[in-house]
Amino acid sequence: MSSPTCSPKLTSQSRLGDYEEMSHYLWPKGNLDTKFRVALAVSLLIGAKVLNVQVPFYFKSIVDSMNMDIGAMGGNAVAVAGSMILAYGAARVGATVFQELRNAVFASVAQKAIRRVARNVFDHLLRLDLGFHLSKQTGGLTRAIDRGTKGISFLLTSMVFHILPTALEISMVCGILTWQYGAKFAAITILTMVGYTAFTIWTTAWRTKFRRRANAADNRASTVAVDSLINYEAVKYFNNEPFEVSRYDKALREYEKSSIKVATSLAFLNSGQNIIFSTALTAMMYLACNGVAQGSLTVGDLVMVNQLVFQLSVPLNFLGSVYRELRQSLLDMETLFNLQKVNVTVTDSPNAKPLVLTKGGEIKFENVAVVGPSGCGKSTLLRLLFRSYDAPSGRILIDGQDLRDVTLESLRKSIGVVPQDTPLFNDTIEHNIRYGKIDATHDEIIAVAQRAHIHDIIQKFPDGYETKVGERGLMISGGEKQRLAVSRLLLKDPPLLFFDEATSALDTHTEQALMANINSILREKNRTSVFVAHRLRTIFDADLIIVLREGSVAEMGTHQQLVDSGGVYSELWSAQETMFSGDGADDLREDFNSKEK
Repeated sequence: MSSPTCSPKLTSQSRLGDYEEMSHYLWPKGNLDTKFRVALAVSLLIGAKVLNVQVPFYFKSIVDSMNMDIGAMGGNAVAVAGSMILAYGAARVGATVFQELRNAVFASVAQKAIRRVARNVFDHLLRLDLGFHLSKQTGGLTRAIDRGTKGISFLLTSMVFHILPTALEISMVCGILTWQYGAKFAAITILTMVGYTAFTIWTTAWRTKFRRRANAADNRASTVAVDSLINYEAVKYFNNEPFEVSRYDKALREYEKSSIKVATSLAFLNSGQNIIFSTALTAMMYLACNGVAQGSLTVGDLVMVNQLVFQLSVPLNFLGSVYRELRQSLLDMETLFNLQKVNVTVTDSPNAKPLVLTKGGEIKFENVAVVGPSGCGKSTLLRLLFRSYDAPSGRILIDGQDLRDVTLESLRKSIGVVPQDTPLFNDTIEHNIRYGKIDATHDEIIAVAQRAHIHDIIQKFPDGYETKVGERGLMISGGEKQRLAVSRLLLKDPPLLFFDEATSALDTHTEQALMANINSILREKNRTSVFVAHRLRTIFDADLIIVLREGSVAEMGTHQQLVDSGGVYSELWSAQETMFSGDGADDLREDFNSKEK
């Protein structure tokens, strides 16, 4: 799986796909409110532009009126051009009011579309399989999502607020110039638009590579920064602050170089656009002045031509910047939508049924091979049972039901996992325990915390259950994290329990007390539980012990059978017995003997 940190190549097909994708959000089926708002926004847009092009007409009439014998007409502005002045002011106010109303009406459409896209992408990312998330770069991924949603916002607003209004205004101005002043003025306007647009597109295409490099460098810098901050303790342990700063600075240096090229190429683009527009304006002013000199045009006509052309300059300047940003937004949007196109490899089969436990959760692996370059495959087996990914061959059964024939929701609801590295949210202790059962009461949370032997510790914290655990639980100890994980599991109360080195961070006394509590829970409801462990004292009373080596089953049986066989398990047990032969060894043996009885 490739990392979504680099901007992809933009193709015509991908552009059409993005526009089609966006159309579903901009004009959703069955959503009359959104469709009404879009239609109203477009109507207000047309109204604003019609009023806007009327302004030069009224200004022309005012100038021509003031060019007459004012003394003969009463000598005041009201008598000469009163109605035109009022119409001029009303047109300007009306155009502005219509434009602001359009912004207000369309804001709801744009924000709802952005929210729906972001929500759908986030939902899809959470449903992707483990392989994607193991290979992702969190910093670059979050950056891509952020820029993608901003790109959607810019696309929607630019289409409604810039591109459509500019196209409409250019068409209206060209029509007015042709009708009022002849083909020469219209020809200059059209040539200006074509030259301006062609120059903008060509230069923007040339500049895109600089922007793409800047984005890639920005992603790398973000990834380095997030990675270093997440692993803050490792940086401190090895005094590698200068190394991390140099890595970050290297990425920033690449971003700096690309950004300088972006800025200098932008200066070239702006200069070229201004030269094209100024040349056209000069030519049109010459024609208008020549018409005034020949008597075919009035001074008001000269002012009107000037105003019409200058009126185009504002949207044209916006059009240049809009086109640049639009291409970048499409790049960012394509990255975002490509995340939605990543296939979910672990899905429900067409005829999947809910998992039904009839035999207490009997687990069988049939012809499933677990291989890999390192490790013996213990955690892989748990992930296969949870269907984090599927085995390419063979099948896994729970109470005779193939995991691929039951729904993922029912399977995962039936399984509780306490992983070795406990994932915690940067929130309160209560929130992290309640995650096992979102609608749990405070009393239920206290009850499971007591059973996991962490309630008394929590009570000693200044904020109690409202204590923040920090990012990834860095503000509490490893043992406390594991007990929180056990609390969360007890709150979920599933019929199948998986423990992956779940007590590795606990001291011997706490571990024994917690394991006794867990064993009582298992006996209480006759649950099936799977323990992955290196410390054999946590699993020697299991009904069946399976010893794995290099992805294969080396031996299996009860504790006594494996010790008597003199194999791998016996060697491991002897080594750990020797390690604990000092303080506490007698307690361990006494505990073992009592359980054997």
